[in-house]
Amino acid sequence: MMRDHRTPVKEFRELVHEVSLLLGYEATRDLPLVEHPVTTPVAETVGRFVDKQVALVPILRAGLGMVDAMMSLIPAAKIGHIGLYRDHDSLRPVEYYCKLPPDIENRQVLVLDPMLATGGSASEAIAMIKKRGAQRIKLVCIIAAPEGIAVLHRNHPDVEIVCGAIDEKLNEHGYIVPGLGDAGDRLYGTL
Repeated sequence: MMRDHRTPVKEFRELVHEVSLLLGYEATRDLPLVEHPVTTPVAETVGRFVDKQVALVPILRAGLGMVDAMMSLIPAAKIGHIGLYRDHDSLRPVEYYCKLPPDIENRQVLVLDPMLATGGSASEAIAMIKKRGAQRIKLVCIIAAPEGIAVLHRNHPDVEIVCGAIDEKLNEHGYIVPGLGDAGDRLYGTL
């Protein structure tokens, strides 16, 4: 349904939310837990709580479509924002905004972007986050191209990719095939 060009904006947003929620479970499956005593109405027990603080960092603008789903899983997460766009001629990322939590180095960072195409924007965003001290980073994406995965593995072999689908290839314009088009345009109705 997400791939179908006839899917209206409202439904596309709902599908991005639903898939992001599922990917969020996978991305957080190995967060470290600590035990603390808990008193239930019946007895004393030990509860398990997430030990490592989390930061969600969507790559603007399409990554914003994934934030609400992730916040429903990790309501205490802090949110940063990285603004990058892909130059249509060079296919290289261009930075226009970066605001991250001041304690980013102490957090498990989940970088959010629905599409991993050329890998340029994700790689640049991760480099920006690492420059500010973060060491535990995962990229959460809905669809990826093999070329983007290769770029990310080459530039950041320490970053795990949590992905819903790996598509066939990139076309000559740097779009994922079969893909779903421009996720930002489809999320915000700016086709």
